[in-house]
Amino acid sequence: MKHLYIFFALLLLLHFSSCDSTKSFYEISSPDNNIILNFFITQQGEPGYTINFKDKLVIDTSYFSFDFKDQKSFRNNLQIINSSNSSFDETWETVWGEQRFIRNQHNELKIELEETVEVKRKFSVVFKVFNDGVGFRFEFPEQDNIKDVIIRDENTQFNLTGDHTCWWIPGDWDIYEHLYNTTKFSEIDALSKKDHPNLAQTYIPENAVNTPVTMKTDDGIYISILEANLTDYSDMTLKVDKENLLFQSELVGNDSGIKVKIKTPFVTPWRLILIGDEAKDLVESRTILNLNEPNVLEDISWIKPTKYMGIWWEMHLGKSSWDMASGNHGATTENAKRFIDFASENGIGALLIEGWNTGWEHWIGFEDREGVFDFVTPYEDYDLEEVVRYAKEKGVDIIMHHETSSAVRTYEQQMDTAYSLCRSLGIHAIKTGYVGKIIPKGEYHHGQYMVNHYRKVMEKAAEYKIMVDVHEPIKPTGLRRTYPNLMSGEGLRGQEFNAWSVDMNPPKHLTIVPFTRMLAGPIDFTPGIFDIKFDKYKEENQVNTTLVHQLALYVVIYSPLQMAADLPENYDEHPAFQFIRDVGVDWDTSMVLNAEVEEYITIARKERDKDSWFIGCITDENERTLNILLSFLDDGKKYKALIYSDDEDSHWDKNPTAYKIYEQVVDKTTSLELKLAAGGGAAISLIPI
Repeated sequence: MKHLYIFFALLLLLHFSSCDSTKSFYEISSPDNNIILNFFITQQGEPGYTINFKDKLVIDTSYFSFDFKDQKSFRNNLQIINSSNSSFDETWETVWGEQRFIRNQHNELKIELEETVEVKRKFSVVFKVFNDGVGFRFEFPEQDNIKDVIIRDENTQFNLTGDHTCWWIPGDWDIYEHLYNTTKFSEIDALSKKDHPNLAQTYIPENAVNTPVTMKTDDGIYISILEANLTDYSDMTLKVDKENLLFQSELVGNDSGIKVKIKTPFVTPWRLILIGDEAKDLVESRTILNLNEPNVLEDISWIKPTKYMGIWWEMHLGKSSWDMASGNHGATTENAKRFIDFASENGIGALLIEGWNTGWEHWIGFEDREGVFDFVTPYEDYDLEEVVRYAKEKGVDIIMHHETSSAVRTYEQQMDTAYSLCRSLGIHAIKTGYVGKIIPKGEYHHGQYMVNHYRKVMEKAAEYKIMVDVHEPIKPTGLRRTYPNLMSGEGLRGQEFNAWSVDMNPPKHLTIVPFTRMLAGPIDFTPGIFDIKFDKYKEENQVNTTLVHQLALYVVIYSPLQMAADLPENYDEHPAFQFIRDVGVDWDTSMVLNAEVEEYITIARKERDKDSWFIGCITDENERTLNILLSFLDDGKKYKALIYSDDEDSHWDKNPTAYKIYEQVVDKTTSLELKLAAGGGAAISLIPI
């Protein structure tokens, strides 16, 4: 009877909160009461919001509106016709990920709005307030007054409270592969990043930034703006208003000026604002996943995180080529078997083979790229069936490579054929690529057209029980929760830039990425380069880190598909390769032990279904000493710590390959002193004794 009384009391509370349409101001807080969101509507009928964090204003008065084609804007003359509050608290289990169990606890406020004039169109805004941030989205119900909608602009504001320090990349409609910039908000100059010589495609139409964009206030509060559950919509960049210290959403469009074309009913992606006292709070957030729908795949037995090698890095170095006409083809049967042998002997679960299929002679630099690849026809020096047979014999999976050269219609027409081939061969993973300008012309990688294409690939691949690793992707927005076959992706300036770009990646690059791009989701960065200087192939290029920094990336930069990216001969009989053999790829628990954006980060992860822990720590171009307490270890257990450390004279440029390995018995009371060289790191495996 008591439970029944509580149930009816909650219903009454919901009823009364839903029926009060006379209010113009609503407040909702996070479960821990540290974050307070205020929604309001002005006398002119313009809706907006503010956000406070621990009694400090972090998002000042901000408004939102929509501009349409052939319809009046949703901007003012709106009234509240309904409101409702609810609370939610659950713990759910991931298929794979940084954390096995994730708590989804938040308070929700839904405001239903209607025009006071003319056709009385309606839409709602839904706020979900978590302990580490706020998500909100707009919902357009089915209604007679709006059926077919063409959005010219979504004008969602994020009004900052000061000239914050910002870590940003330009709001490029075509590519995320820019180096991060560190400036005050008022100094953001995205247009200066136009026309980078090493980008296959780039389009930066105005002074805007891509998301996630991360900031630090003068009060030491960390804020990141990103989006979740990007479905049938365009990617959101943020336009910079320097005078008013304000970000405003700028959706990626196409050359016809259309941002989104859609029918009611529909919802927008979630606009997500993460807030924390420390930089590590952003990295530990799982809210982006909580704003996505649960897993829809019934059979997930074929989804397996793994480490892999690839006939890939040798092409970037110039040792071999993707095409056969060059006379230096990399993807031969003989070379594939050599890689398979090495992978099998060293516990590496899979092999990616790029350049296996015909068409690479005409894949980029041409306008007529449609039909270049068919994704089923191998070059004559590559026996696909024999390679797959040999790999199975050796216990190694094959990852199929599908470079589309951005001829999207060609790929969509051939997906069933290509995926059927994978299924017939027992292949459960593909890496896709979208280098070059999108065909059809006038579309961009981050617009609605491509968002829907990437979704189509993800869903079609799931039908064929295929995992997907997307390069030149749309940024991740948490869809991996709903479709856990969406494993990883690029979407940043990756390792390959070290092999051929004019400026390479600086030592600080990956001390920024965990607080920016990695907040969105897994990264296929391709770590593990041991031949740092490339003396044999590319004397003018190098990796700007120490060797141990490369080891630490297996823990710091998360991906369920982790590549041992270097050539087998650079790993063979190398003592440091033991860490790559040992390190996990799927985690039970993850925690940030210490961190500061653009300086250093230390992450500890416990392997799923095992008792082993792994720690990765990296620094920027400055050497430093960090102390870490192992208090997260189990009570009463001792562990063998195998510590891979920079040597006394290690340096990312002067002496990058110097390292040392030593053992130590530790428990939860142990404090480790880690001395990191300039551009260096530390990698530690902790195995129970």
